[in-house]
Amino acid sequence: QVQLVESGGGLVQAGGSMRLSCAASSSILRFMAWYRQAPGKQRELVASVSRDGSTDYADSVKGRFTISRDNGKNTVYLQMNSLKPEDTAVYFCNIVIAFTNYWGQGTQVTVSS
Repeated sequence: QVQLVESGGGLVQAGGSMRLSCAASSSILRFMAWYRQAPGKQRELVASVSRDGSTDYADSVKGRFTISRDNGKNTVYLQMNSLKPEDTAVYFCNIVIAFTNYWGQGTQVTVSS
């Protein structure tokens, strides 16, 4: 098993920046991702980073968000720039181990207009 703990959420004005962190209780040398879920909407994939470091992003955040990892600290980050009100959501960290999905508790990001 692995525990994931997100941090770094809060309230920010549109156009601002925020960095989310996801600390894992064990090695993160595998595919990891950030998802988000806005009220009344389905959870959606925001960004992912593979074991070899390659990244992928949802079209809605390309050019604004950056996912990165620090393997030594077992931590994955999501740098969010040029935030928009539509980025408001609960953000979740995700890792899949042996076909089992693990999720953090989520961190609320609210972008005011």
